[in-house]
Amino acid sequence: MSQPGVLVTGGFDDLDLRQVRFLHESSRIGPVTALLWDDAALSAVTGSPPKFSVAERRYLLASLRFVSRVLVVDDASEPWRGVTGLTGHPVVCADGEAPAPEGDAARRAAAAIGGSLRLFAGSDLQGYPEAPLAPPDPSRQRVVVTGCYDWLHSGHVRFFEEVSDYGELYVVVGHDANVRLLKGDGHPRFSQEHRRYMTGAVRYVHRSLVSTGSGWMDAEPEIGRIGASIYAVNEDGDKPEKREYCGAHGLEYLVLRRVPAAGLPRRSSTDLRGF
Repeated sequence: MSQPGVLVTGGFDDLDLRQVRFLHESSRIGPVTALLWDDAALSAVTGSPPKFSVAERRYLLASLRFVSRVLVVDDASEPWRGVTGLTGHPVVCADGEAPAPEGDAARRAAAAIGGSLRLFAGSDLQGYPEAPLAPPDPSRQRVVVTGCYDWLHSGHVRFFEEVSDYGELYVVVGHDANVRLLKGDGHPRFSQEHRRYMTGAVRYVHRSLVSTGSGWMDAEPEIGRIGASIYAVNEDGDKPEKREYCGAHGLEYLVLRRVPAAGLPRRSSTDLRGF
C-alpha cells in the first residue's frame, strides 16, 4: 500500500531546528513535497526581503533526507496551484504554532485539493530523534569529517555533498566542552545534540555522532570505532594534529577547497553569527 503524498508550504528562511523537526515528522506520513515561496512571495508575506535567496533556501531544503522534492512557487496564498504527482490521499502538514501565513496557506491548500490537514503541536516537535538510516554499505570506504557545525548552512551541506562522493560519510561534531576549549566563551551557539541532529538530517550523511575526546583530535575514539579509511577536511580545518594522526594510523588525509554550490555565496558559521 503506497503512502499518501504530503504537502508542506512556507518560506523556510534561515532553516532551523524546529523547521527540520517539522519536516521529519511530516515525512513519517509519506513523501514530502515542499512548496517553497520565492523571494517576492516571501517578501510579500513578511514585509521584508528574505535572509537567504530562494536558490539557497531550495538547496538546503532539497539536501534534507526528509524532503522528497522541492517546488518553487510564486504565490504564498495559493501555493498548491499546478502541483502534480501526489499519490493516494494527500495530507497537508503544518506547524500548528507557526506564523499565521503558513498555517493559513496550509488550511486553504487542504480544502482546495481535497486533502486532510495535519497540524503538529509544539510537543510533537521536541527532542532529537534518530533519522532512519540505511545499513552500512560494505562495498564503500568510510569517510569521516569533524567540526563544530554550529549553524548548519549551505557551505556545510556542499562540503558533505562533495565528501560523500569518496565514500560512506560519517560526521563527528565536537562536544560542547571541547568546542569551548578550542573557540572560547560563547561557543557553541547550539548544543552538541542539536548539532548532531541537524548534520544527521542531511541526506549525504550516513550517520552523525558526538565526539568524546579532546583537542583538535577530539574525534579520535569515534574515528577508530567507525573504521574510517579517509579523513576529510576543508582548508580551514587542516591541522597538523590531524595530518599526524592519519599518517600514524594509515588513513588518507583529504583536504578540499571551500567552494560553494553553483550560484550560491560562500558561507561560514563565523560570518553568520548574528546574521
